[in-house]
Amino acid sequence: MGIDSLPIPVQNVTDRTSNPFGMRPPFDRTPPGDRTAVFGYGDANADFHLIGDYPGRHGGAETGVPFTGTDSGRALQDVFRAVGFVSGPPAKPICENLFCSYIHMCRLPDGRTPTDEEYDDLERYFDAELRAINAHILMPVGEQATDHVLREYTTQRHRIDLDMAALHATEIRGRGFLIVPIREPTEWEDTEREALVARLEAILGRDYRQTKGVATTVG
Repeated sequence: MGIDSLPIPVQNVTDRTSNPFGMRPPFDRTPPGDRTAVFGYGDANADFHLIGDYPGRHGGAETGVPFTGTDSGRALQDVFRAVGFVSGPPAKPICENLFCSYIHMCRLPDGRTPTDEEYDDLERYFDAELRAINAHILMPVGEQATDHVLREYTTQRHRIDLDMAALHATEIRGRGFLIVPIREPTEWEDTEREALVARLEAILGRDYRQTKGVATTVG
């Protein structure tokens, strides 16, 4: 079943960790035998949604799991283990209250960067999955994912300078979401891991589930 035949919102399928909503990539441009896509992975009822760019940048080509097999993925797993969202083996982590996905799930030859048209091709698939997860906190990683999330899920993109060092581990109110941008982990300075851990712990320490109601009126 492709996403075209699924109702929106999609009912959560909580017993499936990988691709819980049965997404099918709309195109396959990889060599025969290669993995066609790195689908969303984790807790389908999560309050926190980690959003990356594409498999060639943030990993998963070998494992099928977002944010695995790369320095970026290892750095992020370390953060989410510290706050209690991730346990188990690095290549196939156990996620609790965390869902991970990419704005461009499909693999491309040699891990090349998607074109603007290819990003556009997958936008509705990502959007459908994001709304099915219905998380409270969106955490885009890197400039491309952050730009997309701010444009599509807030009214503030025109007022925000896309300076990832300045935006890292801050809070931005969106249309029904709280956005916590994350700088590309391979570019982190000495204090940026600790800043992200501290931000997540602060959010967990308050009634963040009220975020959706608050953000709807502010974003």
